[in-house]
Amino acid sequence: MSHYDLYAIGNALVDSEYEVSDAMLQKMGISKRHMTLIDTPRRAELLDHVTHLQPRQTGGGSAGNTVVALAQLGGKAFYSCKVAHDNLGDFYVKDLQAQGVDTNLTHTRASEGQTGSCMVLVTPDAERSMCTFLGVSAELDDAALHAQDIVKSKIYYMEGYLAASPTGLNAALKGRQIAREAGVALALTLSDVSMIQFCKAGLDAMLGDGVDYLFCNQEEALVWCGTEDLEVVRSALKKLAKTVCFTRGPDGSEVLTADQSWHVPAEKVKAIDTNGAGDMFAGAFLYAVTKGYAPNQAAALGNHAAAAVVSQHGNRLTLGQLSAIKAYALPPLK
Repeated sequence: MSHYDLYAIGNALVDSEYEVSDAMLQKMGISKRHMTLIDTPRRAELLDHVTHLQPRQTGGGSAGNTVVALAQLGGKAFYSCKVAHDNLGDFYVKDLQAQGVDTNLTHTRASEGQTGSCMVLVTPDAERSMCTFLGVSAELDDAALHAQDIVKSKIYYMEGYLAASPTGLNAALKGRQIAREAGVALALTLSDVSMIQFCKAGLDAMLGDGVDYLFCNQEEALVWCGTEDLEVVRSALKKLAKTVCFTRGPDGSEVLTADQSWHVPAEKVKAIDTNGAGDMFAGAFLYAVTKGYAPNQAAALGNHAAAAVVSQHGNRLTLGQLSAIKAYALPPLK
């Protein structure tokens, strides 16, 4: 029997979300819609621009958002990551525990240094641009892995952002090997266009000879495949994974397998903030497939959950919101 539905590894980040104008984004010199890694001096420079704004602070990190979504839906999740012995680190550990996510952080002494954080800048068109200070998360290594829990999981999930960290990538790959040898399904999210542009070798290593589940959005898919021809993109993506989830914003999502494909329409909503949408989709989709639902049913749940998260500010939904979404989006299992 599997003890966990999902075992994930990724960067532990505390999100601070600010509402800004496009003019301010340009003044700060930030690449819109994408994630940019920043160092301590750049972080201080950017914070100077937003001292007059009050941020919303939440637990974050791509895989962190995914495991929390799965846990809130009723799944069992484990998250390997790294935080520092500081206020943000304490906040992050307590947040995971409050959401019912098991983690190595309760077994591992926190490091000296600073916990990773992400400035999420949301413009009036609902697009999010992220500036990530990894802090000690840049030093995430295989000491964070719990091999005994990986082998008791249904799915091992890798965050593509780890391709930017040599030790983080090595840890993800070691976990992948443990999972593969134990017959645990493998999942990967491409995470961001910047990872494809600058860290593709790391993503290739995580893909290896293929994974069971691959998550990407349309922009990432087009850049990965080097074409805007969606038929060529679909054909190329199918070679990377047994099941590909290809999210297309207001155009819904597509699920591709070797034998079948589904287009699942999106719920029509007014987008306010797209931060966390892809992470939410992945968490909901993986919850549903680990409970025995078909891929198109899992994608429908993912679409509903993602629509709810983009309809508000912030990267997370409440337990109540997700319970309600599950009740109307998933039929009872026969």
